[in-house]
Amino acid sequence: MNYNNKAKIMQRAFELIRDGIKNRSSLFHTLTMSTIHDQEIYSRVMVLRDFNASKRFLRFHSDYRSKKVQAIKNNPATSVIGYDPESKTQIRMVGTSIINHNNKESKKAWKESQAISKKCYSVKDGSSHAIVNPELYDFHIKDIDLENGYKNFATIIFTFSSLEFLYLQRSGHRRCKFIWDKEGKVKSYWLVP
Repeated sequence: MNYNNKAKIMQRAFELIRDGIKNRSSLFHTLTMSTIHDQEIYSRVMVLRDFNASKRFLRFHSDYRSKKVQAIKNNPATSVIGYDPESKTQIRMVGTSIINHNNKESKKAWKESQAISKKCYSVKDGSSHAIVNPELYDFHIKDIDLENGYKNFATIIFTFSSLEFLYLQRSGHRRCKFIWDKEGKVKSYWLVP
């Protein structure tokens, strides 16, 4: 890999993200998403479900009742970051997110989801609520109708307008940034690592 060639770096970034969709051992399978909620930054690890390089979007799934969904609805500014120490690579993206709930996009993603994933959306009250007894929220797949969880299911489509790639190496780190304008034209430049 030529880390002195920005086009190759962008290609490598997209390969790593794409691999994170299906490769559960990839550290780009679980990325950290940050949003702003009530003027505070909240970060959480999210499972990458889809990636479209030409449209520059990543898809994640969420409970519609969650704080992150409300945060995105109030302020779509979002940042996503991943780091893999084995490949010594960090990818940081900044952009905006939108929520799909009870529409064509969310229905398609729901149909593609596995049963074990669907069960998460059948939890009563939704995530992050304060509770007294966590055992009251335990259940087995056989005890619920998984399809009832769809009403709480949403997808988050994160579209990035910038991507920063950092590769760590003993002989000299490489860091470069790509920025897309509203027409989709990209500019790139090197950064001091």
